[in-house]
Amino acid sequence: MLDADQGQPLGLDGQGLSIGIVRARFNDAITSTLEKACMDELLALGVAEEDIRLVTVPGALEVPLALKAMASGDDHFDALVALGCIIRGETYHFELVSNESGAGVTRVALDHQIPIANAILTVENEDQAWVRAEPKGRDAARVAVEMANLLDELL
Repeated sequence: MLDADQGQPLGLDGQGLSIGIVRARFNDAITSTLEKACMDELLALGVAEEDIRLVTVPGALEVPLALKAMASGDDHFDALVALGCIIRGETYHFELVSNESGAGVTRVALDHQIPIANAILTVENEDQAWVRAEPKGRDAARVAVEMANLLDELL
């Protein structure tokens, strides 16, 4: 939904929302940058620090399972965020990890009807990852808050 006067998305008020974040530790320096940018933006949008739960997993393939546990657990989350970084190597493994982690994230979102901001970077090299880390971390926070508010309105 857009503000008719400004063309800006509505629903970027994070007050009262509970957000879960799953961060892959593989490529830790990059994913830590994603995490910091995401956390800073969530706080700037009004999400209370005590309403943010962060868990870490070894790599991108483990992110969907942790998201599923958060989505189906006793804690209530209005939205989830997936953070990770997959850098192309010389083998097919890049495609496998990229495709399967992305499909897993989407499946959890649809199965549990919970918004998940997917900020698992899939890049050709480390330089591309560094360029994207901070802006994509902030974007993930905004997507999570906007979609949580939208689903609250729609359901």
